[in-house]
Amino acid sequence: MANPATAEKTYPLVGIFDTANAAERAYVSCLHRGYELGQINVVVSEGTRQKLLTSDNEVKAEMAGREAEGGELGGPQGSRVGMLVTVLAAVGAAVAVPAIGFVVGPLAIALTAAGAAGAAGGLFAAFSDWGVPEERLHGYEADVRKGAILMSVEAKSPADAKAIAEDWAESGGRDIHRN
Repeated sequence: MANPATAEKTYPLVGIFDTANAAERAYVSCLHRGYELGQINVVVSEGTRQKLLTSDNEVKAEMAGREAEGGELGGPQGSRVGMLVTVLAAVGAAVAVPAIGFVVGPLAIALTAAGAAGAAGGLFAAFSDWGVPEERLHGYEADVRKGAILMSVEAKSPADAKAIAEDWAESGGRDIHRN
């Protein structure tokens, strides 16, 4: 574990995405900027996670049907959420947070270390430590419970944070907080 005094400064971002496609585009934009799967946090309700996993199975079934018929491969336009579903399906990398849903990413590791009882408080304490105002935290929590997808990442520079925030907004993100 890095010494806090010598740890590299990061620039945290948190945002809400109302659709899986918007979240997928935002997630992929982070990957294109050089972030790895394990550096991006995703928070979803159990209902949203199940819906995403079900819709991905439907896309796979349609693709298999097309292949069997000798047709073109590929999912229906605008409904492929492969990367996000892959991340959410990795149950070993996810932590169930009581009353909220699932967390995937580096925050999941920290919450596991904190123990299940403090997971919900620990999740929002982490965002509070990133400078997210309390009223926005309550809004994020309500949005996730209603089916939105929360994403966060610790950008490596102010310029990177600005670019990611712009990518997220163009992807359909809202209530994007960057510190």
